Amino acid sequence: MLSLTIKEVSLALREGRISPTELCRKCLNRVKKTHHLNAYITVTEDLALKQAQEAETRLLQGTPRGLLDGIPFAVKDNFCTENVKTTCASRMLKDYIPPFNATVVQKLLDQGAVLIGKTNMDEFAMGSGSTDGAFGPVRNPWSYAAPYREQKGVEPQSDWVISGGSSGGSAVAVASLTSYLALGSDTGGSTRNPGSLCGVVALKPTYGLLSRHGLIPLVNSMDVPGIMTRSVNDAAVVLGVLQGLDVKDSTTIPAPPSFTELPEDFDVRNICVGIPKEYHAPGLSDETVAQWSRVADMFERAGARVEQVSLPHTQHSIVCYHVLCCAEVASNMARFDGLEYGHRSEVDSSTEAMYASTRHEGFNDVVRGRILSGNYFLLKQNYEHYFLKAQRVRRLITDDFRRVFRSGVDVLLTPATLTDATCYSDFTQEDNRTRSTQEDVFTQPVNMAGLPAVSVPTSLSRRGLPIGLQLIGPALQDNKLLSVARWIEQRVGFPSISDFGESSEPTKREQTSAV
Repeated sequence: MLSLTIKEVSLALREGRISPTELCRKCLNRVKKTHHLNAYITVTEDLALKQAQEAETRLLQGTPRGLLDGIPFAVKDNFCTENVKTTCASRMLKDYIPPFNATVVQKLLDQGAVLIGKTNMDEFAMGSGSTDGAFGPVRNPWSYAAPYREQKGVEPQSDWVISGGSSGGSAVAVASLTSYLALGSDTGGSTRNPGSLCGVVALKPTYGLLSRHGLIPLVNSMDVPGIMTRSVNDAAVVLGVLQGLDVKDSTTIPAPPSFTELPEDFDVRNICVGIPKEYHAPGLSDETVAQWSRVADMFERAGARVEQVSLPHTQHSIVCYHVLCCAEVASNMARFDGLEYGHRSEVDSSTEAMYASTRHEGFNDVVRGRILSGNYFLLKQNYEHYFLKAQRVRRLITDDFRRVFRSGVDVLLTPATLTDATCYSDFTQEDNRTRSTQEDVFTQPVNMAGLPAVSVPTSLSRRGLPIGLQLIGPALQDNKLLSVARWIEQRVGFPSISDFGESSEPTKREQTSAV
């Protein structure tokens, strides 16, 4: 039951084959069984059971709210949830309880969906591994699945692999069958990166299509709520629920005509698939290249036109992103001063001392480093040299995408990550900024341009770990993008982790280190 799609489990609920309360308990039991993955910061067991009982009453009365009524979901812990802790995986907000729901959360609740819990992440969404949060690193469930175990030949101790980030907890929640969908945030690839590494579908919609109200901001001009599911069709269902104008977010735009069921047989003979030549980046694994070529060949054999294209300015995207991201981070993090909400230091010799001590105690090194960089870029003598130049480069990156799509290209096909998931011990040998720079090379330019993109799992690597590819589309062509993604999904036959039976239990040593 837990491995079904949203449409399948919704039908099971309506037909009475399982009740919302029974389904909720199954998911909660699964959360407990996979506790070693550290996917959740807060599990809302009592609230979930209450919401499930309400859904059960509606179904018995024949008045379901929609396809999601009674369906368990998870939320990244940087979305506000009324009367439920929202920590951003930071000591700064470890006890913060918002008085309202983020718009996207409220829309799911209005459809009768059941909130299972808040998921783990990198602190304030700054990272690409979900390893730097105050509540410990997130473990990829494929670390404990048979394909990886068999390739290792021994029980792995310290060589479990990362989930990706910063929405690692949400990706793991979906991949480990504890929820049917999860919300993440995507500023430079934070849903698509972990989606690819954990073998789930991860959608970054067009900027403005989903409301950011209640999403604790990282980079306002690039932040987008992301959708994680186990199938492309499920992502389309959730997108249909969440998209649209919100009076509380002035950047939202009217939703285009949507559908909750993608075409069963999308005809790719009428599309042109672009292959950006600049995306053959250093460090790209041979297995990822092979998958990229394999799917491109599938399109050609099916009659699609496949062309090499150029996005010349995307090579500057990471540096440009660093400047713009840090500048907006410096502004957004200024609100956390110990005066209004969040952590407050006991140092009280002066307001300035309390303020400085609060931020030193509340933020980790990664956050403090980005604040420092951002303030440097915004200094009067540096503003034009760094910030304004980065804004100009961002426009050139956007123009590159616009030119390619205007030339007749319908979608771009690229890798989602350089390799499959890295072992935690290897990943943490380098600093956060270096790893983020490496991991975001394929995903980050899309956020610069505000375009829709989706990562789709395509195969398992030789190590038994997921490899995913990314599709990028023109603005507001999210549904067409998902139709192409589903075409790929139907043909690659990517396995579910449930196909390999129950994940192996962690060793005692692993349980001890999962904090």
